[in-house]
Amino acid sequence: MPHLTSTDTGLSATGAERLGFGVPGYAHPLLAPVEWAELTRPGTPLHWAVLNVADGPGARPDPHCLEAAGKLRNAGVRVLGHVDLRHGSRPFGEIVSDAHRYLDWYLVDGYLLDRCPTDRADLAAVRRTTATLEVILEGGDGGHLVLGHGSHPYPGYAEIADQLVTFCGPWSEYRWSQAPEWTADHPPERFAHLVHGVPRTHLDEAMRIARWQGAGTIFFTDRTGQNDPFAALPGYWDEIVSQVGPGVSE
Repeated sequence: MPHLTSTDTGLSATGAERLGFGVPGYAHPLLAPVEWAELTRPGTPLHWAVLNVADGPGARPDPHCLEAAGKLRNAGVRVLGHVDLRHGSRPFGEIVSDAHRYLDWYLVDGYLLDRCPTDRADLAAVRRTTATLEVILEGGDGGHLVLGHGSHPYPGYAEIADQLVTFCGPWSEYRWSQAPEWTADHPPERFAHLVHGVPRTHLDEAMRIARWQGAGTIFFTDRTGQNDPFAALPGYWDEIVSQVGPGVSE
């Protein structure tokens, strides 16, 4: 089980140079061609990018998404399928069906399990899900599972997946957030923070918070609004890429 034995130092976050990006899901490639193209820029410190076709894999293969996913994988980028757990209310069979379609149609490298429960009572059900997805993925080079909690869950969740999204929300909350003590027992590559509404003038502060709280994967954007703020590039994408990954080709 990779999440118990991983030694990939590329995801370590002991300093600014070790941080990398996790892209929670841009808009459809036809609507966001620049965004998808940017993810293949040589040298971009990208840990993974999520493919969300239609709140999941969709009803049939989408050739535009297949092309986008293929370009990312050819560039060495890990592509994750978006699977919604609906805070634990979604039937197990639907989850497994989505996982199979993502793998069959887009050859994904793993999954982001969005709206993952956080309570201890739901841990056994989520463990069953992650164990099943590991079996589905084992025919490839090994999968990557990210639990999209959006807040700090019961500590046991850290033992059943490769990464946990322990913050997903606005800068107004992130700048005052704190990590519970149990997170210090795990290396930074186990945690991801996704923050919207981060002003350009507070990028350095946001990255300091990520390091202090032990997050190795981040995505910060200045975009806000009721629509998905993560669907497009941040206005300061070039700047943050340069800060996180020095030497990236322009």
